[in-house]
Amino acid sequence: MQIQDKVFVVTGGGNGIAREVVLQLLAKGAEVAALDLSETGLAETAQLANAGDRLSTHIVDVTDRAAVEALPDAVKATHGRVDGLLNIAGIIHRFAPIAELTIEEIEKVIRINYWGTVYAVKSFLPDLLARPEALILDFSSMGGLVPVPGQGAYGSSKAAVKLFTETLFAELQGTNVHVTVVFPGGVSTNITGNSGVEAPGGRKAPSDGSQPKPPKGITLTTPQDAGRQVVEAIERNTPRLLIGKDAKGLDKLGRISPVRAILTVQRQMKAILG
Repeated sequence: MQIQDKVFVVTGGGNGIAREVVLQLLAKGAEVAALDLSETGLAETAQLANAGDRLSTHIVDVTDRAAVEALPDAVKATHGRVDGLLNIAGIIHRFAPIAELTIEEIEKVIRINYWGTVYAVKSFLPDLLARPEALILDFSSMGGLVPVPGQGAYGSSKAAVKLFTETLFAELQGTNVHVTVVFPGGVSTNITGNSGVEAPGGRKAPSDGSQPKPPKGITLTTPQDAGRQVVEAIERNTPRLLIGKDAKGLDKLGRISPVRAILTVQRQMKAILG
């Protein structure tokens, strides 16, 4: 898909990977409507982009169905059309087994990660189907491929996004809408801080808002590199994108030996969480 002169809607555009995607799409000549719950985050993205009226910012709670359903008209009023929807917004929950999580904690993660994606797709799909070429790109996670103890509700929400998006891919064959599902592994964003939780083992985030240093032996992808890979996937109409050696390794192991993959992650998390 050619990016120049296209209009993309990006959820979670006030921070992390989504911010990098916004900046890189703009650098390639696109127009972007960036959505986020954080007014401060969106303002920082706009300042970094310095893209004038090619960037619009929208303060939106993706779990607010009515607000999301109103977005297509708002975006078209500013940009005239919508060519692509990128659902990147998401949170994790505190690192705890399912037995210790409250129903409210589980519901919050599923509302944001899964229902936020569903609301956006349902709201924008009619406009996307009317375009000569269009895109839906949804973020699942490495945790949606293999269970991660301590992040069971998060992984469940991302597994639901995986199957939802893969179903869209199947159902939209023969249409003008390309569909991509993304599985990021560890990326050095501040998802823990933005989710209001501590990193595994109680590690604190640095004062600059970056992600705490990972445990020894774990390498994280930078947000800039993750953003680059997402933009390249858009250009190549890639149906399935795995970001990071960790995601690629677990995807392969999970298909070859599912039980071994589960136990491998279980041991790693036990070492981290204690």
